[in-house]
Amino acid sequence: MVTIDLDGTGICIAENTVPFLNHMLDQISAHGLFDLTVKATGDTWIDDHHTVEDIALAFGGAVSKALGDRKGIHRFGDFCAPLDEALTHGYLELSGRPHLRPRPAQSQPLVDHFFQSFVNTSGTTLHIRGLAGKNSHHIVECTFKAFARALRIATEYDDRRAGMVASSKGVLTQQ
Repeated sequence: MVTIDLDGTGICIAENTVPFLNHMLDQISAHGLFDLTVKATGDTWIDDHHTVEDIALAFGGAVSKALGDRKGIHRFGDFCAPLDEALTHGYLELSGRPHLRPRPAQSQPLVDHFFQSFVNTSGTTLHIRGLAGKNSHHIVECTFKAFARALRIATEYDDRRAGMVASSKGVLTQQ
C-alpha cells in the first residue's frame, strides 16, 4: 500500500522488508515535503528485487493519481544534491511519457530498476546524472535526494498558470 500527499510536510511511514529502501523513502518524503506511507511485504528471502519493484510501481501510480490532470503544476524540476564526496543531478518532467536515463557515478542496478518502475507508472521523464562519488551509500542517497527535490519543484503549483496545463497540447496525462 502506498499513499502520498504532494502538499505534505515530509512525514514518512515506511514499513517494508528492505530497510535501505525505507531509508531512501524517508529521503523522498523529507526532501520532497511529501507525506508518504508505504507498507509492503515481499519475497526478500529470495532477494529484494520484487519488493523494490512493487513499491516503486505503486509509488509511481500514487504520484500519478495525486497529480490528476496535472493542471497548474510546474511540470519540470531539477536539483543537484551533494552528500559528502557524492554529487547527483536529477532532472524530471511530468510529461505523461515514461523515460529513464540513469547515469550514476557507480552502477546500482536495483536503484535504476526502482526509478524505471517509478517512471513507468507515473509517466515521468527522469534523467539522473551522477557527477561524483565513491561511497555507494552516499551516491544512492544523494540520488534519491536530488530526485525528491526535483519532484517537489515539478509538482508544486504555479500561480501564473492559473490552473492551466503546462503544455501547448493541453494535456500531460498518460493515454
